[in-house]
Amino acid sequence: MNEHSAIPARIFRIAVGLVLLGWAFGGLAINSKADEVPMIGQVPIPTMGGKQFWADELLFNQWRIQRNVITGHCRLLDEGNRRVVWGTFPECREKLEQIKREKNLPKMQGDVVLVLHGLGRSRASMSKTCDYLRKNGDYTVIAVGYPSTRRDIDGHARALGRIVENLEGVDSVNFVAHSMGNIVIRRYLAQRKENEAATGLKPSGPKMGRFVMLAPPNHGSAVAAALKGNAVFETVAGKGAQELGADWKELEKKLATPDFDFGIIAGGKKDGGGINPMLPGGNDGTISRGTTRLAGARDFAAVATMHSFIMSDAAALEYTLRFLQNGYFVSAESRQPIQDVTQPAEAATTAGKN
Repeated sequence: MNEHSAIPARIFRIAVGLVLLGWAFGGLAINSKADEVPMIGQVPIPTMGGKQFWADELLFNQWRIQRNVITGHCRLLDEGNRRVVWGTFPECREKLEQIKREKNLPKMQGDVVLVLHGLGRSRASMSKTCDYLRKNGDYTVIAVGYPSTRRDIDGHARALGRIVENLEGVDSVNFVAHSMGNIVIRRYLAQRKENEAATGLKPSGPKMGRFVMLAPPNHGSAVAAALKGNAVFETVAGKGAQELGADWKELEKKLATPDFDFGIIAGGKKDGGGINPMLPGGNDGTISRGTTRLAGARDFAAVATMHSFIMSDAAALEYTLRFLQNGYFVSAESRQPIQDVTQPAEAATTAGKN
């Protein structure tokens, strides 16, 4: 199912101003000065942790090495988002290894959950998801930051690949993602296969665990497609947003379906209806429920919430942890696997009916 053709573009011309205002006030995090504090020697100084100009490239618990998308230089942040050092990637990694030795920091081990935010958001938008999983699950949970409006999906996926490859000592890596973050992961999984085919070498890093998709635009975004040619939208939202819209057909060819357990949680009204009347069928106000569906999913569920809040929804949090632990949202018997994308989305479980 592809919802691009479901909405007359002229309707969106009327709504463009409201959409752009929604992006501006709905959590779009753009930094004015690359989110960097002027350097004062190499002493730890506070930062905002990276919003739209920094990409995580190596994660060690809550320590991270980030690369600036504009200048290409790197920095090492500690658990409190204080910059310890900046320079080249090898310099930052050397400093991290030194700190590990000096502080006798425990090695990473066991199962890790990487949590990715959506378009125009930051790691902070996934804080409730991370807190819930840390409190109730036996996982090392790390929120991944990436400059969602400043790079294309390929660039985001390559950075994610470097993160996974550098998860030393970890048994398995699981994923939880909101909106565009799911597409970044699907592109990363495709890149793994491409690299293996090209080199004949198995991918490095831990084994794949499970993957929970929160409101994923698995068939593109009608809203983004309708805003094609809008200069403000294209400047503010960036290349990745255009790939979800006008350039979706090309991007879709480069995405993989996970070959390990994955489940999908969609938003919308409690009765299965749509929040946005300009989108077809049940929808969460931003994407239709049918757009979230992807053949091969082990389970599917819907919760009564909007797109921007699904990662904080109580039912979605409970479902997410249950799937990571067991491979289902409610129970093994009530799983709703997706065999193909022609199945009626409205048949899915909704919060409040369980």
